[in-house]
Amino acid sequence: MSDKTTWRMRALGVAAGVGVTAMVLAGCSTTPPATEEPTTTDTAVTVAEVNEFTSTNSTSSNGNLDINGKVNYLTRAGFFTVSDTYEVVPDESFGTMEVVSEDPLQVKYTLNDGLVWSDGEPITTDDLIFGWAANGGVFDDATTDPESGDVVSGTRYFDTAASTEGIKDSKISEVADDKLSLVLEYDQPFVDWNIQGLIDQPVHVVAEKSGVDQAELIDTILTMPRGDAANPAPVNETLKAAADFWNTGFDMTSLPSDPSLFLSSGPWIIDSWEPTQSMTLKLNDKYTGDLKPQFSELVIRFIGDSQAQVTALQNQEVDIIAPQASGDTLTALQAIDGVEVLQGDALNYDHLDLTFAGVFAEQNVREAFLKTIPRQQLVDTLIKPVNPEAEVLNSNLFIPAQKPYADAVKENGSDAYADVDIEGAKELLAGATPTVRLMYNINNPNRVAAFEAIQASASQAGFVIEDVGREDWSAQLGSDIYDAVIFGWISPGVGNGTIPQIFASFGGSNFNQYKNATVDEIAQTIPTTLDTDKIDELTIQADTELFKDAYGLPLFQGPGLEAHTDRVQGITFMGNQTGVFWNFWEWTVAE
Repeated sequence: MSDKTTWRMRALGVAAGVGVTAMVLAGCSTTPPATEEPTTTDTAVTVAEVNEFTSTNSTSSNGNLDINGKVNYLTRAGFFTVSDTYEVVPDESFGTMEVVSEDPLQVKYTLNDGLVWSDGEPITTDDLIFGWAANGGVFDDATTDPESGDVVSGTRYFDTAASTEGIKDSKISEVADDKLSLVLEYDQPFVDWNIQGLIDQPVHVVAEKSGVDQAELIDTILTMPRGDAANPAPVNETLKAAADFWNTGFDMTSLPSDPSLFLSSGPWIIDSWEPTQSMTLKLNDKYTGDLKPQFSELVIRFIGDSQAQVTALQNQEVDIIAPQASGDTLTALQAIDGVEVLQGDALNYDHLDLTFAGVFAEQNVREAFLKTIPRQQLVDTLIKPVNPEAEVLNSNLFIPAQKPYADAVKENGSDAYADVDIEGAKELLAGATPTVRLMYNINNPNRVAAFEAIQASASQAGFVIEDVGREDWSAQLGSDIYDAVIFGWISPGVGNGTIPQIFASFGGSNFNQYKNATVDEIAQTIPTTLDTDKIDELTIQADTELFKDAYGLPLFQGPGLEAHTDRVQGITFMGNQTGVFWNFWEWTVAE
């Protein structure tokens, strides 16, 4: 499985890091909710998840982990969800988004009257205005050192993992006096306008915790000039205080005594959390929307080991699991009576990224290392036992099910790494024996196996592979403790933010200091391009640049595997960031 994920990729940390692209967000049924409110039974459903929860802010760089996005999905309402056919589905029980002008592009957001956070505070346009600022990058005027990534002039306020391209070229042009509607106006066309939901953290909490006045913060956002890196402005202390709290203030290792740090606007609210063991969510009695669960308690068990998940399901300790897919796991599940096994194509892929500094500052060393990666061996041993048709993934930007994939593979130069080439690697190294610190998730069986295979192969060419695998790998992304890293991205299935988020030098999830002028230009062009064929062409061009620069290597698309007991019904496979939870309001429980 993958790991990271906001209309971005999200990183997966499992047996699966944010989406970080940022790819992760929502899920919804293609059919509208029933007009009659379903009966809620006083019972619990228990779901096993691989990764430990770390933050109630899943859109920050620190919090961009798949499990954080899933809990965010359960506890936050918004303007839309995403269906299992990857369509954006409006949730009009929260509010509406409407294009009121195409030239210039203007989108009106209208909140339903009476919406409140779980502490009883109203949800208003103040929350939307703050969400726009937090995830838009509108006021940033920072210039960063191309080698270290450190800010050398100006200011970066909100450390969002999401792509800010497109949204940063917008302004809030109208705000209703009743604070229930506003108009967001774009300077130019924006292909992903319909997945900019704006709702984020409760602004009244951010204001209080950062020590600023809420009205002053909102006025600052509405009147402050856009950031200009060529002419950086003095730091705005009000916005900086709010941003500093937003960046890390919702990160946690246990449930805070202050409930304002885990407020809910959605159907569920966090009730308790036993770190490394489980989290319990209860119904949010302040929620008035349509996506109401039909059971009263949701328990998330943190079980990283796939076999342990299978055992827990067999012993009826959990009702639903989504383990690391492997042949042994699939066989074990198929042998359990009273269990339904669901399989499908997941929207995640594992990859190897190289840091463009230190040992890999030189192109020839990067190329040499990539020539040693036994990708076919990894597919044969890890993926084919679950999906016999699986192949090595040969694109950083497309998966095989997408139409442009075949054209991309023909053009992108991935054939340079079609087979392991130890002699070719030795020739590039010319007798050198570089040490490579390779990081991965030690609790993910596939990542462990990938590390061992890469270590064995690369050592034949003269590389010394140092094991820096760890449990907190996701927190270390972008740090200087590693030279290469194995992890995964998982997509929401909608949007075009992958290149700006992950591969642009200014991207919120560019962890390896990669910089390519062509890729940066493409990252800025795609958001304003409405022609999907042109977007495909630009994406193939970017894919080609990544292989030319020896960015790293895609390894394989992860197969999706879920299983549940017959006690819970209504579960259908969904391969994106929301996982099994995508239609939780449709689940029914038999007692």
